[in-house]
Amino acid sequence: MAESLLENFDAERLIPGFTAPVLSDSAPDPAALAEADRRMRMWSSDVSGDWLPGSDAHRREACRMFRETFNPYRPAVLDWPRLDPATQARIVALPIWDIAVQTEGKARLRMAAYARTVEDPDMRRALALNAWEESRHKEVLSRLVAVYGIPLASEATYPYPKDAEWAYLVTGYSECIDSFFAFGLFEVARRSGLFPPALIDTFEPVIQEECRHILLFANWVAWYRANLPWWRRIRFELRVAAVWAFLVWERIGLARTLDGEGNEHRQDNNFTVSGAQSVTGEEIHTGELLRLCLQENDRRFAGYDARLLRPTTMPRLVQFALRFIRR
Repeated sequence: MAESLLENFDAERLIPGFTAPVLSDSAPDPAALAEADRRMRMWSSDVSGDWLPGSDAHRREACRMFRETFNPYRPAVLDWPRLDPATQARIVALPIWDIAVQTEGKARLRMAAYARTVEDPDMRRALALNAWEESRHKEVLSRLVAVYGIPLASEATYPYPKDAEWAYLVTGYSECIDSFFAFGLFEVARRSGLFPPALIDTFEPVIQEECRHILLFANWVAWYRANLPWWRRIRFELRVAAVWAFLVWERIGLARTLDGEGNEHRQDNNFTVSGAQSVTGEEIHTGELLRLCLQENDRRFAGYDARLLRPTTMPRLVQFALRFIRR
């Protein structure tokens, strides 16, 4: 069954017990849009007391957060603003579109593949919704490149992962890295004035959705780790270390991918780290960018219940690096 879904992703068929959200075909009114946006960013549990990582309360409230902060926007009715020729040329020239579309294509399948292996029904549905939202991100990107005439390489078939847990760990930790820097880059782009506010506003829900994704991932890792027997936990920690080593190696140089015709393409896997100058007309110092990433990371997570665990690796690494970077 899984092989038949590679070309036409269908989370409902791939993951038992999952029902895809129903979205309205009409454009939402401004009040409904504002309320959905607020719910996506602000969530507190009414359950009192601390949540021990791995406990039923921790798992239940993390999944509940993800479910209740869902934003029901439909990509087909997003309002893509008309751009002047200079702005459109600037967007078309960004070296991110092929790898962005392909990353979402791989992420949705990897997350769905892992979700179908999870026995706990609450966590399985949350991870399935995460996979569905990744598919929606891919649709958003596909519509954006179509509206603005951005050329893309043809997509090769995304292989179904042989090791679902490894694929999910690679995807989850990769999103933790990329989202941390994307938060800062998005704010740099907003402040630069090179892109119209309407375009920034249209893409904003996707950026905040990535915040929810890595929030769920961080809490899944803690829940999963805490419920492993000691001998399996050792293996899991070794896997996590191997994933980080793989991601560092992957980001050292250019990614090599094949398109649908078998032609090789080289793409920058590190744009979220190195792409600040592409979204602003002014020079931005490395330290300034890293501090902005930290500020935006804190701001985007600030609205969620403090008892939910946050991704910590990238903030800690950047805080350490800033000790050696002069202002």
